[in-house]
Amino acid sequence: MTLWSGRTGGARLDPAVAEFLRGDDAELLPYDCEGTLLHARRLHAGGLLSEEELAQVESGLARIRDGAAELPAAEDVHTAIEQALGAVGRKIHAGRSRNDQVVTAFRLYVQDACDEALAAIGAFALTLLDRAETEAETLMPGYTHMQRAQPITLGHHLLAWVEMLERDLTRFCLARQQAEPVPLGAGALAGSTLDLPAPEGQMHNSLDAVADRDFALDYLYAAAVLFTHLSRIGEELCLWATAEFGFVRLPASAATGSSMMPQKLNPDVAELARGKAGTAIGRLTGLLATVKGIPLAYDLDLQEDKPPVFATRADIRGALAALSVLVRDLELDRERMALAASDPLLLATDQAERLVAEGSAFRDAHEEVASAVLDGTFAAPGASADSVAARSTPGPGGVPAAAAAARTRLTSPP
Repeated sequence: MTLWSGRTGGARLDPAVAEFLRGDDAELLPYDCEGTLLHARRLHAGGLLSEEELAQVESGLARIRDGAAELPAAEDVHTAIEQALGAVGRKIHAGRSRNDQVVTAFRLYVQDACDEALAAIGAFALTLLDRAETEAETLMPGYTHMQRAQPITLGHHLLAWVEMLERDLTRFCLARQQAEPVPLGAGALAGSTLDLPAPEGQMHNSLDAVADRDFALDYLYAAAVLFTHLSRIGEELCLWATAEFGFVRLPASAATGSSMMPQKLNPDVAELARGKAGTAIGRLTGLLATVKGIPLAYDLDLQEDKPPVFATRADIRGALAALSVLVRDLELDRERMALAASDPLLLATDQAERLVAEGSAFRDAHEEVASAVLDGTFAAPGASADSVAARSTPGPGGVPAAAAAARTRLTSPP
């Protein structure tokens, strides 16, 4: 029986309609238990639940959350929880609607998903820092337009990846903050005539409380940018693992073979991380398209808010864990990288700047060096390692100091 069957005289929905309307919200169960407990305490404070009844709700919700109670078949997990509480469950919905109930649970879910993302991003960033510190002096070419540009170190390159992830941490922190306001008390859209205390952090407007999904969009946006970064990292790893680059060798712990070609070892982790960026962007744009035309307050269109968030949470968890293994176990061909970094043309800018230091205008120096490159007479002014040491980036102390500073930022409380 549905919660609203009194309105239809007990008439049952056609099975095809019931199946179409059914939402997959099982992941919200522990969060609905948390929200229901908060509401039960409001009912107790308002004199609508006795001490004994509140204790029954608390123990019942604990058993449901721990999997010790069997949930009845119901139209959704929220109805199942209410029915599993027994007689006291028939009181628990006073002063609330599934509209504020569900979005309360969903906000708690997104807060938890953000915390999980923050931990996973931080762990991956620390893995990168470990490798960056180890490869602080490992020479490699830096690229612009996919052409060799200037010599850098692998440690410096890996620190660029860390910088991207640090910005992702900021976005997920913001998304978590946006999910914290509490919509309980909004009811279906206009509150309740029952005299119940407002929960701490209650949203200001009841219409907005049940209609708002900005927090879900903020989470999906943070995830879309994260996967954009993971895609760029994955692309570079794929390139570096090719025979044409030959900078890295894929570890058996994070690569797959071919069903037909015995010699193949494929960068599937990097490729799938790259591929999931498109999916993450699609989920964000999909929910944006859903909410853009919905009038206030609640409409069933908003049932489409949860599947993209549920799926994105799983993708974040999986991608970051797998990429951490790949980066941790990646084998490097330092000689191949050093050989590529020894290309004399990578020091053309150094030679131009040497001429500037000797008094030439930069444009004159640029033209002189370009002419030497063009006619094949250019000679490198030194070694690539000296060039890296002479430049001002990554700052005083080089890669070790930059990595130590990043580690402090990652491990310090926000």
